[in-house]
Amino acid sequence: MKKLKEQVRKRLEKNDVAHDFEHIMRVLKNATMLARKEKANIRIITAAVLLHDVISYPKSDPRSKNSSVESAQEARKILKKYNFSQGQIDTISDAIRDHSFSRGITPKTLTGKILQDADRLDALGAIGIARTFSVSGAEKRPFYNTNDPFCSKRVPDDTRWTLDHFYKKLLLIKKTMNTNTGKIEARKRIKKMERFLDELKEEI
Repeated sequence: MKKLKEQVRKRLEKNDVAHDFEHIMRVLKNATMLARKEKANIRIITAAVLLHDVISYPKSDPRSKNSSVESAQEARKILKKYNFSQGQIDTISDAIRDHSFSRGITPKTLTGKILQDADRLDALGAIGIARTFSVSGAEKRPFYNTNDPFCSKRVPDDTRWTLDHFYKKLLLIKKTMNTNTGKIEARKRIKKMERFLDELKEEI
């Protein structure tokens, strides 16, 4: 596992800061907590987490929606070099393929559910706020729509304004969590984001 971790670290050196190796480590921390609570195989989940973003395109790139599928395919190639059975490789690859929010799929396996929950938790809370503005800065998006910053009278469009991403996706994630442990943690982190938005309303 140490060799796999080092291989992933090198692969992700050029990734943006929202999808770098530290993102992987945070997701791993989340996944380990979930796996212990849900009594899942930590070794299998660790491999899935390490490889879930092994191929990652910028959000503005048309290939972005295929990142999870391509990561799953690449994971199969990488895992053949390590001591995983074909069944384990299938489980890990399927979990990676289905974890993406944009695919709109609920994973069938516990490994997939935990990977998806762990990855989504890193989109929430204080770190979620930081990642959102990091991505939007890289994409050169304005912070908010000056006429309706908090989407009170319009449909959110997060391709144009950063705050819209909270209303289009982030605040809704708690409804998509798979595990009981994940749901509890998601609610805690979303409360932090709601407090941030309340503070921001006072300032703008």
